[in-house]
Amino acid sequence: LPSLEDEGIISSLAELLDTTVENLKEQVKGSEEVNPMLGLRGCRLGITRPSIIEMQVRAVIEAALNAIDAGVDAKPDIMVPLVGKVEEFRNQAALIRSVAQTVFSERGKTCDFKVGTMIEIPRAALIAHEIAEEAEFFSFGSNDLTQLTFGYSRDDVGTFLPSYMNKGILMDDPFVTIDTEGVGQLIKMTVEKGRAVKPDMKIGVCGEHGGDPRSVHFFANEAGLSYVSCSPFRVPIARLSAAQAQVQKES
Repeated sequence: LPSLEDEGIISSLAELLDTTVENLKEQVKGSEEVNPMLGLRGCRLGITRPSIIEMQVRAVIEAALNAIDAGVDAKPDIMVPLVGKVEEFRNQAALIRSVAQTVFSERGKTCDFKVGTMIEIPRAALIAHEIAEEAEFFSFGSNDLTQLTFGYSRDDVGTFLPSYMNKGILMDDPFVTIDTEGVGQLIKMTVEKGRAVKPDMKIGVCGEHGGDPRSVHFFANEAGLSYVSCSPFRVPIARLSAAQAQVQKES
C-alpha cells in the first residue's frame, strides 16, 4: 500500500486511477491490516481481487509466447500461493486457465504450461492428497511453512532468537536451516500424500532453505524433492550441496 504521508505518490496514483486523493486515501485506510502476514495475501488476494491474477497470468503467458517466437522452449509453471483449502486452488486454477485460453485465442498460438501450488500452510500439508488431485506440481514455500508451523513471525524473530539459541532451546535458526523434526515431517507427509495420487509429481522447494547445505541434503535424501530454488547468490552452494547429497545417497 502507498504511504499516506507520501502526498506525491498518492496524488499521482489517484490521477492514474481516475479518482480523487480523498477517495484513494480512504481505500488505503480501509485496506490496512493488523497482521498482514496472515491477512489479504496469496490466493486470498487473487480470489477477492481477480483482476490482479488476470493481469499476472496474461503477462506470464504472453511472455512465454514471445519467448517461443524468439526460439526459447518456454514452458511456464504457474504457482498458486498460500493455499489452505482445495477450493481455493480450484478457484484460482480455473481463472488462470481461462485467462491463458483467452490469450491463446488472441495470439492464435499456444504453449505448454502447468498450474501448481505452493505448500506454505500446515493445513495444505494435511490435505495434500486432495490438492494433488487438482494441482500439477507442488513447491514448498519453506519460509512461510516454517513461520506458520512454529508460530514465529520471521520479521520479528530477532527479538528472541538469540536468547533461544543461547539457552539451547533452538540449535539453529529455523529460517536458515530447515527444522527436520517438525517442518520436515510436514514436508515428508506432503510428498507421500501427493505422490500417492500422482507418483511422478514434480515437488520442489522455494525459499532460502534451498541454498542451505544441510537443508538441501534433507530435501534430496530424506524428503525426495525434485528440485530446489533459492536466491541467485545461493545457487552455487545449492548446486554443490545437491551434488554432494546425490553422491552420499548413491554411496
